[in-house]
Amino acid sequence: MTGAVGPARWAQERTLPTAEDTRAWGAHLATGLRAGDVLVLAGELGAGKTTFVQGLADGLGVRGPITSPTFVIARSHPSLVGGPALVHVDAYRLGGAVELDDLDLDTDVEDAVTVVEWGTGLAESLGGSGYLVVSLERAVGEDGDADPRVGRLVGFGARWRAR
Repeated sequence: MTGAVGPARWAQERTLPTAEDTRAWGAHLATGLRAGDVLVLAGELGAGKTTFVQGLADGLGVRGPITSPTFVIARSHPSLVGGPALVHVDAYRLGGAVELDDLDLDTDVEDAVTVVEWGTGLAESLGGSGYLVVSLERAVGEDGDADPRVGRLVGFGARWRAR
């Protein structure tokens, strides 16, 4: 798998039986994030993307509440603990990279952790030294139910090679 800034160098997979497990995974990941990091979230409707971001926000110690920014496109959540802010973007209704660029996120990217739901093919260029793809899938069980979730992280670029 290759990305806009080079081949993947780091990957992780985890089974997430409950929404709380998804939040906890996000909170855990937040401990290793820093200003300038870009996360691209992928997954179908209901896969747990916003739930993951809620955990990420808890781990970063930012002001909430964290809800899907579907209708406002982007929300900024300032830090309550002196860390980076969280910029949460929902690119679902955007028509392409030009519309993402029109949001003028470049001014926030260096000072914040930027998370873009539905950002595959649009948001990778925001991460100058790399980006992290977070994909959430609803695994289909033996009885046909779409649970638990499976979360995958794949890091691209120099930022994630050292991971």
